[in-house]
Amino acid sequence: MAAIKARPTKRIRLTPPTTFGTEEISSSTLTAESENGEGDAFLKAAANWNLEQNYEQRPRKKRKQDKENTRLPIKTAEGVVQQLAVPVEADDDSFLGTSDEGSDDEKIVPKTLQHAPQIPVQQQIVEAKEELARIAGLLNEDPEEHAGLFKSLATIASSPNVTIKKLAIATQLVVFKDVIPGYRIRPLSETDMTIKVSQDVKRLRAFEQSLVSSYQTYVRELAKLAKGSRRESSPSVDSSLSSVAISCACALLTAVPHFNFRGEILNILISKLSEKRPDADFIKCRTTLEELFRNDEDGTPSLDAVTALTKMLKNRSYRVDESVLNTFLHLRLLSEFSSKASRSAIDSHNDDSTKQANTRGKKAPKQKRVFLTKRERKLAKERRGIEKEFQEADATVSYEERDRMQAETLKLVFVCYFRILKARAPGLMGAVLEGLAKYAHLINQDFFGDVLEALRDLIGQAEGSDNPSVGGGGGDGGGEETEKEDEGEDGLGRNASRESLLCIITAFELLRGQDVAKSANALHLDLTFFISHLYRTLFSLALNPDLELSAHSLQLPDPSPSSSSPSAPTTLAATTTTTQTPPPRQQINVKTTIVLLLRALTGVLLPAQSVRAVPAPRVAAFSKTIMAIALQTPEKSSIALLGLMNRVGKAHGRKIAGLWNTEERRGDGVFDALAAEPERANPWAATVWEGELLRRHYSPKVREAVRGVERAIKEAQ
Repeated sequence: MAAIKARPTKRIRLTPPTTFGTEEISSSTLTAESENGEGDAFLKAAANWNLEQNYEQRPRKKRKQDKENTRLPIKTAEGVVQQLAVPVEADDDSFLGTSDEGSDDEKIVPKTLQHAPQIPVQQQIVEAKEELARIAGLLNEDPEEHAGLFKSLATIASSPNVTIKKLAIATQLVVFKDVIPGYRIRPLSETDMTIKVSQDVKRLRAFEQSLVSSYQTYVRELAKLAKGSRRESSPSVDSSLSSVAISCACALLTAVPHFNFRGEILNILISKLSEKRPDADFIKCRTTLEELFRNDEDGTPSLDAVTALTKMLKNRSYRVDESVLNTFLHLRLLSEFSSKASRSAIDSHNDDSTKQANTRGKKAPKQKRVFLTKRERKLAKERRGIEKEFQEADATVSYEERDRMQAETLKLVFVCYFRILKARAPGLMGAVLEGLAKYAHLINQDFFGDVLEALRDLIGQAEGSDNPSVGGGGGDGGGEETEKEDEGEDGLGRNASRESLLCIITAFELLRGQDVAKSANALHLDLTFFISHLYRTLFSLALNPDLELSAHSLQLPDPSPSSSSPSAPTTLAATTTTTQTPPPRQQINVKTTIVLLLRALTGVLLPAQSVRAVPAPRVAAFSKTIMAIALQTPEKSSIALLGLMNRVGKAHGRKIAGLWNTEERRGDGVFDALAAEPERANPWAATVWEGELLRRHYSPKVREAVRGVERAIKEAQ
């Protein structure tokens, strides 16, 4: 058996001290002695070395690991709080006595580690994007399973980094648009909590409550960011966050108008619309409300929005941009609602209400009655109850409920219009008058008289003013009135002649929307006041140098950084505004004065329902005056007036044919062109001699239009 080799003993090489007692032993001496063979003396001296005592007497230093950690915890991009560890320094006090090389580097290392830089901002944004994408993917995949990730999104959205906050807010928007159900979630009552339900129902309830809570927190954060903080050191950063928050609120209102906290989102938009200076966010909020009104099939969101708008207008004393008021013209009730309403009441359908009243409480005829047993009647009753529950679950709204919502909305709109008429809001009169003309077919007879009385007051105020265009011909453009208008001076910046034309147009539009025979018998309507005023203002309007300019043409552009050079004045062919904002889809209060004059004359001479009922003296007086002012107006206006006379000649050619023939004069005396009423002007004592001058007009189009009028008169005879 082979002998087992013993493990060799571990030998430690020791470096002898340089001193021994009081004698100093140099390496050269030891070498010399070893060369001379005097090794016995060296061994004897080494036997007396006390190495442990020498090591014990050497000074010691405290270990670096025992130092107290004075560093503060940090919060990572994922929201986790971590404690930084103290860097470990290299120990140079070992028994072996390491060399002094690199000692300076070892002393610098702890200082470098102590002031180590944090994660770069760009890397934080990249990591935040990855985390947001991961959370959004999980929520879209199974929102009920990962309902707790809504809080993680809110945590990332609270980051101090503006870019990360924007990304988180946009991610929350997309996630909520995808996971929000098609119904409104109601809070659970105490009775619902006590009812025993299955695990699936419990899971669904937990998800719904988590969704509602997270959505409420998100909407509140949007409202806070949309208002902005004036105490921020960088207002540009704050404005960018406000724009992102407003964009998210607009997207939510368009995508999920049926869900909870709709009122809070509407408040965000309407608070922005209350500002006097329109900007990009203002236009975005306005277009969002218009889209909501057009796509609302329920009626409830529109009612909430109109309620909030009218309340804001009243609190602001109607000092807002007129485009805010024009949003009412996008309501679906303009085309769907068939009843008539006023400020306080709504007329029901006569035919339908009569039929329902006659058949209510009466049994069906015997031949139409179906025999059902008691059990079948019970089953039918239960089936009807189940169908009703399904309708509520599907959020379907009956036609009766929608009509009721639209009726309440219409009442609020009329109240707002009438209050503005009474308050004489300088920036909104044009929008209110054209809005009333749009809603003319929905106004009942009770409200009709009040509106006409208000219109008469406006015209009387215009007649009483010495200068019909106070303030340099300014229009009714909202948001462009001066500071004195804000202080209550209504005369500044208003065009009285333009408002008078709008009042006349509105009066005839209201009459056209009513049943003329019933309205005349019930209210004894008489529009001669408006007709006489129009006749008296024809000559002054013809001499107006701004006849082919709109209400916004003479206004300076908005002095904003993005403003460009002032636009060219608007003509008859192009009636667009000069503001920097894109024009709305429905051009309101931007028509030129000549266009308004043509509409008013058409309503007087060519009413849609009773053309033949217009008196001959009135037609003759207006025809004579129109041919006279065509000599004074610009070329395009003259062509438009002669085109109107062509239509009048085709409709009333037999009544006014004598004006074009001297031998057929039927009146005596002198024609009074400045009479207060057209019937008192004695038009049959005059002839249309202006046609001979218009035949020699410098414009060939005017000459052709005059020949067209004469042909129409001859054909009518």
